[in-house]
Amino acid sequence: MNIVFMGTPEFALPTLKALHNSSHSIMAVITQPDKPKGRGQKLLVSPIKQYALDSDLPILQPNTVNDPEFIELLKQSRPDVIIVVAFGQILSETFLKIPKQFCINLHSSLLPKYRGAAPIHRAILNGDTKSGVTTMIMDKGMDTGDILLMQETPVHETDTAQTLHDTLSEMGGALMLETLKRLEANTLLPVQQDHSQATYAAKLKKEEGLIHWGQPATNLFNQVRGLTPWPGTYTLLNKKRLRVLKVQVGEGSTEDIPGKVARVTDVGIEVGTGQGRLIITELQPEGKKSMPTKSFLAGHKVERGTLFDPVPIPNQS
Repeated sequence: MNIVFMGTPEFALPTLKALHNSSHSIMAVITQPDKPKGRGQKLLVSPIKQYALDSDLPILQPNTVNDPEFIELLKQSRPDVIIVVAFGQILSETFLKIPKQFCINLHSSLLPKYRGAAPIHRAILNGDTKSGVTTMIMDKGMDTGDILLMQETPVHETDTAQTLHDTLSEMGGALMLETLKRLEANTLLPVQQDHSQATYAAKLKKEEGLIHWGQPATNLFNQVRGLTPWPGTYTLLNKKRLRVLKVQVGEGSTEDIPGKVARVTDVGIEVGTGQGRLIITELQPEGKKSMPTKSFLAGHKVERGTLFDPVPIPNQS
């Protein structure tokens, strides 16, 4: 099949690699324009562009893919399908009509659950025990198109947003190839989503990283996992930010107070929560590298009764 591929971040790489190493023909790779980053504002090349450069694949980087001239350019090439993986722009109805068949999107959730920008993080934040990837026909809505194929995977307690991201991205490449195989064999039966079951995975905000100790320890455990590596979770000690990198859940006591250190051991700092204890095993003080809690305790005084700066629980209404 003649394919136009659209993607930008690391998540899209396994799918592009799988397509490039298959019998399909990649007519062009469309990725977001290079963006300035850091103090020197040096232009940063996306992972997809770098792979395309290394593989001698044609690259297109329009400011907006919905520009009429750009759409006309793509129409002339008449691809069989356009494959979209974490591209980063909303596609117009006119754009979606370009390919002979349709635009296929790879989404990192089991649709209709977790439509939107941050499905991987939200799955872990909510304590889900399974996740997966979905290929679907794109329509004008946000992740609302008919489902082509879907594959599940368990979410382990050891998973973070980063490890689940890596698992799903690899699964996605294989699922996309299977989708195209069945499309060619005419054995695909698109299934309409049950829109009544849809949930929304909102974009992450930095302020979501602040730990509110009045919540149950299991919720905080999922918060740390779901926000690793970005934006990360943190608490305040003596009004200084302390990044919390790795934690465990422990049994609590009736004497525990949320945010108050209940015990300090070689394993970690046990802190009272709304239910149970959160055991901090790895952290990062301001301006320093990450370290095991044991190393941190060698240079910082934290003992039973120490109180992490109290922060009110956000209004849930």
